[in-house]
Amino acid sequence: MIEVKGIHKSFGTLEVLKGIDMSVKEGEIVSIVGRSGAGKTTLLQIMGTLDRPDKGEIWFNGKNITTLKEQELALFRNRNIGFVFQFHQLLPEFTALENVMIPALIGREKSSVAEKKAKDLLSMMQLSDRFSHKPAELSGGEKQRVAVARALINNPSVILADEPSGSLDTQNKEELHHLFFELREKLGQTFVIVTHDDALAGRSDRIIRMKDGIIMM
Repeated sequence: MIEVKGIHKSFGTLEVLKGIDMSVKEGEIVSIVGRSGAGKTTLLQIMGTLDRPDKGEIWFNGKNITTLKEQELALFRNRNIGFVFQFHQLLPEFTALENVMIPALIGREKSSVAEKKAKDLLSMMQLSDRFSHKPAELSGGEKQRVAVARALINNPSVILADEPSGSLDTQNKEELHHLFFELREKLGQTFVIVTHDDALAGRSDRIIRMKDGIIMM
């Protein structure tokens, strides 16, 4: 489903990625692990089209997306990729329901359809009583479940998660990890997860280990 071919990325004189090759199959849960500075987040951002490589290609379902122009790339990203970040990145002025609806509205979904999808997803996350709550009124675990619902709203091909449980306590961390595998079971969802959490990595279908900008074989 996803193929990463010969990805290089430098920031100034610092070469962060040194020729990355990897693939992810549909329905797979893959963890990317390694020490800070290994290049994990940079790789995830390039896979998610948030940044461009200096050299190399990213293929999604047989399409080379590195050739797309910025507007085409933004449309592709909105329709095909969901993101979950360590600190959820919810907009504080909007309710949980509104936060989840935003990617659908950006994709020009009808408001009524987007609202129904968002309510269904939040209910799946056991947050049906939190529709009108703003982020400041939610617990850390609830915020991250809202973020997962937001990532799912456009039925993405893959969810890219960067340290998704890094800011959570033990119980909420375990619940979030369980949720990922439940979503794979129910929806066939594909996940690529950058994590320092050994328990999550250990449950994944596959672990990709990075060191100094390369994948360790």
